[in-house]
Amino acid sequence: MKLSEIYKIADGIAPKRLSDEYCRLYGAYDNSGVLVDTGDEIKGVLFTLDLSAAAIAKACEIGANLIITHHPAIYGKISHICEDEPLGGKLVECIKHGISVLSMHLNLDGAEGGVDQSLMEGVCLAAGGGAENISVMHPLTGGGYGRVYGVKEGTLADLAKNMKDVFSTERILVYGDKTRKINRAASFCGAGVDEGAIAFAASEGAGVVISSDFKHHLISLALEEGLALIILTHYASENYGFQNYYEKMRRQLSIPCEYHTDGELL
Repeated sequence: MKLSEIYKIADGIAPKRLSDEYCRLYGAYDNSGVLVDTGDEIKGVLFTLDLSAAAIAKACEIGANLIITHHPAIYGKISHICEDEPLGGKLVECIKHGISVLSMHLNLDGAEGGVDQSLMEGVCLAAGGGAENISVMHPLTGGGYGRVYGVKEGTLADLAKNMKDVFSTERILVYGDKTRKINRAASFCGAGVDEGAIAFAASEGAGVVISSDFKHHLISLALEEGLALIILTHYASENYGFQNYYEKMRRQLSIPCEYHTDGELL
């Protein structure tokens, strides 16, 4: 398949316009899209959250010459590419082996059925049901980011315990009374919690905020607002949704596809 054909399918599931809209409306920055194009026909695809050294090695091992990531392989401005530097070395390795790179970031976070919605669905699965009366913090045309929603009532401790199974992680921090009954939750994939997110969760009646990468002052603020916290690793909060994306893409591609997880980050 041609890279342009694969990108058309990818963009159909998570349109780049969502990233552009999110950046325009909410003051964000992104760099989604085709970031490395070697010009070769694509014979196989590896899906992975990050352009890690292990992912590149896996792509070489299985003969995949396209890596599709969630986090942009090139995020900020770069002035040079050198083999002996962390990012430059990975980009050089990809180009040496004829591997193109496509990144689907904020557009996939905010897409219908995307990473943020998948986090909500995983939380509801852990709770035994829910996704009712959904409020979206940052709505988009055909999607959105940051959600508060009803879940089947249960204790904070049980929700956190079940989330370990759903999100395939042992690294979960819990703040708050573990016997507290939770029937409404807020979740934000990745590092999306700020003061506005805490205020949104509180105003929409959430009992717990679920996300990752909390700064200390945000933990303190949430607790002062009467909110419990369940903190996943950044990787676990998004790998679940990106695997869902992989399944959607795999069904539409006529070439071999595999998924790579950097398990040490879960």
